[in-house]
Amino acid sequence: MDTLGLGSIGISIDIGHSYLDDACELESLGYSSLWLAGGQIDRLGRFADLVHATESAKIVPGIVPVDVYGPAETGALYRQLHSSGRFVLGLGGPQTAKPLAGLNAYLDELDVPADRILLAALGPKKLEMARTKAAGAVALLVTPEYTADARAVLGDATLVIDQFVVLGSDPAPARDSLSFLATVPGYRQNFLRMGFTSDDVDNLSDRLVDALVAWGSVEDIARRVQEHHEAGADHVVLAPLGTSGVAAGRALSELVAPSK
Repeated sequence: MDTLGLGSIGISIDIGHSYLDDACELESLGYSSLWLAGGQIDRLGRFADLVHATESAKIVPGIVPVDVYGPAETGALYRQLHSSGRFVLGLGGPQTAKPLAGLNAYLDELDVPADRILLAALGPKKLEMARTKAAGAVALLVTPEYTADARAVLGDATLVIDQFVVLGSDPAPARDSLSFLATVPGYRQNFLRMGFTSDDVDNLSDRLVDALVAWGSVEDIARRVQEHHEAGADHVVLAPLGTSGVAAGRALSELVAPSK
């Protein structure tokens, strides 16, 4: 259930000298939410800038790393922007030996309503936390089959799928991104949980790339988005690889045309 009003399809944007103009263009094309990847969050003020530059799209960090920004900082950001009705707080991490305990402690200190928070979640325990202590979950690098399993755990909570996409006949940009992410313990563990082998992960097999990244034509990408929706996703975020977010957003705008 899309309790946050995110709509069906959003898109990630890239930080650059024109990112506010890009955000406005993507909003005008019909994308109902604009996301900023955690690795690009150099200051939390970026979200205030995005809220002020746009008119209707939800603005969501995907995600604020809790081991970089403390609960006081993120709480202050929420209080600054909550009156807009367009800011949703996405949180993830920490990258520690006991991440569940660390995230629990963070949420206990955080002065933000649970129904305005999304948690990055992959494993069943983190999904349970997203259901009980937040509005729902964001999952990256997952298959539609995983989406169906996550929906079963989350019940009526919001489920967002962050989908890497490559427009074109060469999936090389996908391999470039996966070459690092496949070494991150949480992602690797989830790849194995989804049924991929160690060889698939170590060698970035075609089977792995094809299952985790939507690549090819606009129709190919639309098919994957539909599969996630049919499996129980409330919202799918398109995360373009190999081209700028705004260029990919233009090319993929027919996916969101019905919501204009």
